[in-house]
Amino acid sequence: MRAMFPAVLLLVLSPGVFAQHGSNTDAEQTRILAFENAWNLAEEHKDVRALDGLLAENLVYIDYDGTIMDKAQFMASVRAPSLHPEQIVNETMIAHIYGDSAVVTGVYREKGVNKGKPYLRRGRFTDTWVNQNGTWVCVASQSTLISH
Repeated sequence: MRAMFPAVLLLVLSPGVFAQHGSNTDAEQTRILAFENAWNLAEEHKDVRALDGLLAENLVYIDYDGTIMDKAQFMASVRAPSLHPEQIVNETMIAHIYGDSAVVTGVYREKGVNKGKPYLRRGRFTDTWVNQNGTWVCVASQSTLISH
């Protein structure tokens, strides 16, 4: 699967991939939801190069514990050698398009090992995406833990 990930990401990032799926809004919603799933895979595989293409340079990231990070800090947290995410999946997602902006809300589940201890998290998230010169990038992300 690891070798397939870059090819899948390139397909998702290609302009017009979803043009045949009905209205432009439907196509953009589908595309943004695919980016959300690509983000999860990139985090699982610690693929900061793929994440770099999905996240705006001025990203504001608010983690489940209230920690605020910029893009460099978030990327460093993904690269942390003590963190080993095994699975990050979205249970539900809805994308709302507002012109060149979109808001995605959903529920995610994550499990893995951090500093030698297993963890399991479930949370709600809100991600804000902006279409900059034909490319969707996430400019803000926030998550809140909820019960399993």
